[in-house]
Amino acid sequence: MSPARRVAPGPGQESVWDYPRPPSLQRSVRRIVIRLAGRTILDTSGSWRVCETSHPPVYYVAPEDFEPGKLSPGNGSSYCEFKGAATYWHVGGGHNAGWSYENPTPAFAPMRGAVAVYPGQMDEVLLDGEPVMPQAGGFYGGWITSEVVGPFKGEPGTRGW
Repeated sequence: MSPARRVAPGPGQESVWDYPRPPSLQRSVRRIVIRLAGRTILDTSGSWRVCETSHPPVYYVAPEDFEPGKLSPGNGSSYCEFKGAATYWHVGGGHNAGWSYENPTPAFAPMRGAVAVYPGQMDEVLLDGEPVMPQAGGFYGGWITSEVVGPFKGEPGTRGW
């Protein structure tokens, strides 16, 4: 990706092209509300924010912050060169809609067991009251809000990034 194709951030915005590689891990106190099947299944102000070059941020929350019974073990696994082996979760009784790192690499050990969700598989995900848009591509789980600009990995033409 040529930096010349990067969207310049406006006031109060971040470019995903300014995010680090390997990714960063930060605590967040932003309010996250997730709704599924007509119910609020999560409402919390404590999470982990992961930022990686070319990706919108991903927020990971403690499993106990979900409404009881809304998380169950999912199918399959994947591997991140930075965070380690991912464990998948069914959210709300459906298919794989979340993932966690149960034994993450040392750099991501503080977020051990915290769960991220694919915003496109929820009815609604809000970050400080703003609706979250899902990252394109199906595999990636980034959270797009008005605060981040791309282009983002997963969009058409980004396969080789």
